[in-house]
Amino acid sequence: MLAAAPQMFPNPAPNRASLPSLGLTPSCADTQPRRFARVPTHAVGVHPEHRVYPRATLKLPLRLRSVDHVPEDFPVTLVTRDISSTGVYFLCPRPLPIGASLELEIVLVSKPMGQGNVVLATRAHVQRSDPAATPGWHGIAASFDDVQFDRDDRVPSRFLKP
Repeated sequence: MLAAAPQMFPNPAPNRASLPSLGLTPSCADTQPRRFARVPTHAVGVHPEHRVYPRATLKLPLRLRSVDHVPEDFPVTLVTRDISSTGVYFLCPRPLPIGASLELEIVLVSKPMGQGNVVLATRAHVQRSDPAATPGWHGIAASFDDVQFDRDDRVPSRFLKP
């Protein structure tokens, strides 16, 4: 069976008068945390399990900025073991209590000369803490509370809305 050919011309816009009002109230505080839609698991390994949000096996630089709103004196760079759109698992040289509030920075894209880096800056909380195979280290599972992407390059003006 042949697939339908793509349309060359878009469908005309619906009549705005016939559309129901959405009843949105502007300036409402959003109660849901911001998240990203999904991790591109087709390009990286995925843990063989049946999760709503599959985890991608990625070793990305992670910086632990604060624990329970107390800034780290010397934030060291750790490494993620896996990541999903809702959380991350990483190894840490000290135990973190379950439920602890964290501030994390995860480098998603790192370009030479520092132009084009993309960093996931997030608040999270510890869901699980396990002893790791390396003595003195702990596996930390954290779920994201809020997600923000920071870029250090300038977006070309053609992509900005007037």
